[in-house]
Amino acid sequence: MITEKQFLEDYDVTIYDRPGVAVDNLLFAIDEMQNDNIRKLAGKRLQVLLVKRVEHPFLNAWSLPGTFLRMDETLEQASIRCLKIKGNLDDIHLEQLYSFAGVKRDPRARIISIAYMGLINKNQCDPKNINPNAQWFTIKDDRVQGAAALAFDHQEIIEYGLQRLRNKLEYSDIAFSLLPKQFTLAELQQVYELILNKKFSKTNFQRKVKDKVECLNEYQKGGFRPALLYGYRKV
Repeated sequence: MITEKQFLEDYDVTIYDRPGVAVDNLLFAIDEMQNDNIRKLAGKRLQVLLVKRVEHPFLNAWSLPGTFLRMDETLEQASIRCLKIKGNLDDIHLEQLYSFAGVKRDPRARIISIAYMGLINKNQCDPKNINPNAQWFTIKDDRVQGAAALAFDHQEIIEYGLQRLRNKLEYSDIAFSLLPKQFTLAELQQVYELILNKKFSKTNFQRKVKDKVECLNEYQKGGFRPALLYGYRKV
């Protein structure tokens, strides 16, 4: 019987089909809208980072930042490399979302994509550092506003990511990744309502998050009635 070393030396890698492997990054952020009425809380909107494709297929279409996996890197390393190159972003917490392997998802070849999802505080992201081909788009009713049909199956990836985000919001503290370190309870409630697409009464919401926040005994600067500031309480 041959040894494993001999087996590997003679092994023919062309016996089986070898699909391409890519990673796609789904980044969500909360954008604060301009507010000229100091009596009202500034509105917020959920956004996703997209890049304009500069080559075929889907030339000039918008897509999630993605890249092909290199032979000498892990999936996580490919995801981080992609965000640095296409978005000039780093230090982003990412989690593997799902594998998308539709037979005809890519017109070039059979390509499997492993999607990663991340949440960032947009206030900590300098827009001047963003790749000129990258842009934040608002999501409304699970659709990207202001962009035509997305490339590949990226609309499906966004919808899947939104469902994951909503599920995690119910049992984790993921919402705090979208806020600055200091925030008001009204701002936190806005984030929950925006992502879950439903309204909470002030009393019910404060009861829902009371064990997750701590009062900082400081007040928000400016505004008609400055509100108390809170921080995330790590359990």
